Amino acid sequence: MMLPGSPKKEDTRQQPRLLPRHSTMHLLGPLLLLLEYLAFSDSSYWRFNHPHTLYTWEKACVWIPCSYTIPESGSVLEKLTVYSNYEYNDTTKDFQGSILYETKEFKKNPPQEMRVQFLGNEKFNCTLRINPVSKEDNGWLGIRVNTKTDKWMEKINLNVSQTPLPPHIQLPPEIQESQEVTLTCLLNFSCPGFPIQLKWSLQEPAVTLTSLSTKTVSTQSKLTFRPQWTHHGKNLTCQLWDHKAERVLSEDTVYLDVKHPPKEVTAVIQNPTRIREGDNVTVSCNYNSSNPRVNRYEWNVQGSRNKVFSEVLVIQKVSWDARPIACAACNQWCSWAPSVNLDVQHAPKDVRVQQTSASSEIHSGHRVLLGCNFSSSRPRDVRFFWKKNGIFLKEGRELSFDSISPEDAGNYNCLVNNSIGQTMSEAKMLRVLYAPRMLRVAISPKDEVIEGKKAVLTCESDANPPILQYAWFDWNNQNLRHYDQMLRLDPVKVQHSGAYRCQATNRLGTGQSPPGTLTVYYSPETIGRRVAVGVGFCLATLLLAFWGVKLQRSWKRIRSQQGLQENSSGQSFFVRNKKIRRVPVSEDPHSLGCYNPVMEDAISYATLRFPVGETNTPRTRDAGTLEAEGPSPNRDDTVTYSVLQKRRVGDYENVVPENVEDEGIHYSELVHLGVGERPLGQEAVEYVTLKH
Repeated sequence: MMLPGSPKKEDTRQQPRLLPRHSTMHLLGPLLLLLEYLAFSDSSYWRFNHPHTLYTWEKACVWIPCSYTIPESGSVLEKLTVYSNYEYNDTTKDFQGSILYETKEFKKNPPQEMRVQFLGNEKFNCTLRINPVSKEDNGWLGIRVNTKTDKWMEKINLNVSQTPLPPHIQLPPEIQESQEVTLTCLLNFSCPGFPIQLKWSLQEPAVTLTSLSTKTVSTQSKLTFRPQWTHHGKNLTCQLWDHKAERVLSEDTVYLDVKHPPKEVTAVIQNPTRIREGDNVTVSCNYNSSNPRVNRYEWNVQGSRNKVFSEVLVIQKVSWDARPIACAACNQWCSWAPSVNLDVQHAPKDVRVQQTSASSEIHSGHRVLLGCNFSSSRPRDVRFFWKKNGIFLKEGRELSFDSISPEDAGNYNCLVNNSIGQTMSEAKMLRVLYAPRMLRVAISPKDEVIEGKKAVLTCESDANPPILQYAWFDWNNQNLRHYDQMLRLDPVKVQHSGAYRCQATNRLGTGQSPPGTLTVYYSPETIGRRVAVGVGFCLATLLLAFWGVKLQRSWKRIRSQQGLQENSSGQSFFVRNKKIRRVPVSEDPHSLGCYNPVMEDAISYATLRFPVGETNTPRTRDAGTLEAEGPSPNRDDTVTYSVLQKRRVGDYENVVPENVEDEGIHYSELVHLGVGERPLGQEAVEYVTLKH
């Protein structure tokens, strides 16, 4: 009941309180509409039930299940209007938009030719049907209901696509072989009377269900069957079929993932020819299908099971009595293949090499005999062959060495074959002992290095048994007291240059290498220092020589000036005379047998003339005679030097004086220097006249 004077619900909902005009007044419409919806969404007001969103496509139809509850008990609808994409008008205070349907008389049935049909009533049902749907209908529908005292606007989303809606296939979490499963093809559309149907690509019976409720509008097709492993990997399609036009409107395809153990497992021998004893037999485990994929294999070989992760099994050197082989491919389950028999043909068996020698150890030069034997062969007709280190040697049952050498050492195999095949023995290691040989000195990194680097000398040798001790010697054959195989020089010096040799010893003897030469060069730093020292020494020498020459010239100049001023009386000097070779007595057959001093005691005179007044000064010849130039007017300016020769004593009867050097010494006496009267010449005095 409403109290007297209270406002009507219609006024409070549909006529909002007026507000002052503002530039943003047009924004209040949607806000007031929202407040209106929130204010009257309580259970005491209008209540509508319908799907939130309905899906359809152009030229199809749409069925809108709808129910409502009028808040006022006993009230009925007086008017229903269906809007498309409506808006609220602030000016008119009402809703406006494209009106799809409007009725005021609910008791009359609407004509069937109308596009929008109201299938409800005035009390609780507001179901609508639109056929056909156009693309302009996409958006939202507004159902405007009116009673005598109240109004309401209900919004329904309508999604209209240009093409038919595709169905959606729903699969269970897992599909296993032979276990019943149900698949669902769902279409979010249902419109009674519209000619559509859901069809499966799998030829199995299906059930179609239609849902038209206020919660969901859909069409479902449920397919129930027992999948087999042959269904795995195939595509399953659900089609939306227009049976009136007999064409496919849309479809959905899924991949069938059927879990199953490996199927059709077989063991296959891969060898292209018949199997012979000693061959490598390859067996593969094959299967047709498996889901999930095979993650391991099991093999039954010679009565024992082996778990491996490879589908291929290689039997190394199969025996002649090999048993049947079986395999299993496994994922979550294992599937065994039938056993396969190996038809093995065998060649000679248990082939071995026997050695015959004079002693347990084989030394170089000993006689050695190798023989080839076997235990059985089928057939018995066989041939023998020998190999050394895998290389063919000769044919025959025996292999002999009259005088074995180190080069004969190695691995020996004998081969025995028949018409079936060939069998090779295990390798027989033939060890030959010998003293060290082929020694050489290897220099690393090379035989020419720069001082300050590292040089490693290695004594390389060939010996069996191994070397017990090494010794090193330098170019002076001096033992370096180093007994390792390698001689390290770090850092290497120029003094290390030279030839080195090494000596190696085992229990059978000693060997010696030829010399290996190591050359050590000065480093650029050392060369620079030495060049600097040499250049400095040369510069110092040149400087000293220069100053020495200058001092000598200065000294001579001073002495010559002093000599002109001094009196020459009583002063003497000596001159080293040129040696005169005396002819031996034996060279002259007519020798008198005694030495005649008169022959070499001649007196020579020389005159030194001064530059002043020497134009007409007479010159003394070698024979002591004067040149015919006339007497000198300045005779007092001439300085005469006399040389007194010492007479030889003891040179009689071919006896040569002991001191030969005395022969070249002449004693000179300075007779006169400067102005004055020239003294008379003396006997046995050589006079030398100098001009200045």
